[in-house]
Amino acid sequence: MSAGVDDGACAASSGGQAATAATADSAAASERAGPRGALAATFIGGGNMAMALVGGLLDDGASAQDLRVVEPSATQRARLRERWPRLMLHERVAPAALAGSAIVVMAVKPQQMRSAAESLAPCIAAVPVVLTIAAGIRIADLRRWLGGWRGAVVRAMPNTPALIGRGISGVFADPGVAASGRALAERVLGAAGMVVWCPDEPSLDAVTGVSGSGPAYVFYLLEALERAGVAQGLGAKTARRLAYATFAGAVALAEASGEEPAALRANVTSKGGTTEAGLAALAARDVAAAIDAAVAAATARARALGDEFGAG
Repeated sequence: MSAGVDDGACAASSGGQAATAATADSAAASERAGPRGALAATFIGGGNMAMALVGGLLDDGASAQDLRVVEPSATQRARLRERWPRLMLHERVAPAALAGSAIVVMAVKPQQMRSAAESLAPCIAAVPVVLTIAAGIRIADLRRWLGGWRGAVVRAMPNTPALIGRGISGVFADPGVAASGRALAERVLGAAGMVVWCPDEPSLDAVTGVSGSGPAYVFYLLEALERAGVAQGLGAKTARRLAYATFAGAVALAEASGEEPAALRANVTSKGGTTEAGLAALAARDVAAAIDAAVAAATARARALGDEFGAG
């Protein structure tokens, strides 16, 4: 289910202690991962994104008994237990929750990351790879909260279609992370969708602006198209069905054709026709500029989260 795309090489290893430790730990992670299907992993946080990744890994052949989830909420633990009765659940971080894990996935909200990492620090020494999926949280800050831990760190930004196995994650690996460590992170993320490797860590803020927040933009446009259809006399159910199918079909056509979106748009825009009139109305209201502004605002907020929660 995973498709790796590399937009650029990560920075070369400096040859320092951290890079050496990360490489060695990635090799250890490869040994612990075992054959395809088997995987020992611990999730810190058991919310929706963690559930998406756990579900994907189980579908990919991992054993529920090899997957641990640390989740302080009794209600959420009950939800997890109901869905996967054999999943190993823990109320708090403890050595038993981490023993033998090839990777620890930090799946908590940005505002919870520091306390989660600091609680993890005393138990992290033997863990080869840490994967963080919190928006804005930088690798350097995570290392600091982990007490200067020098293992392999991979940072990612997934999105909510991962809940149905159709997500996409932008990913950056800390310099010095070996191919085995990158492959392990890609396996976890790829269990719920596609994976795109980024050339540097700041690119993940832009990924957040485009695909991390992007599903909400699509839902916003779906709402607007449905509402517009109703305003023109369609029934609400019909308008929604038309809007959903139009988005899904247009994306499928774009993927299948291989043509640029601008060319596809031109192909369906006849001079003097209905589509030309509709596009002219969008251009008159500068909808493209509004989308630019939305992505820029989300990207800036991701950077601000790093500054806000990484301070101190």
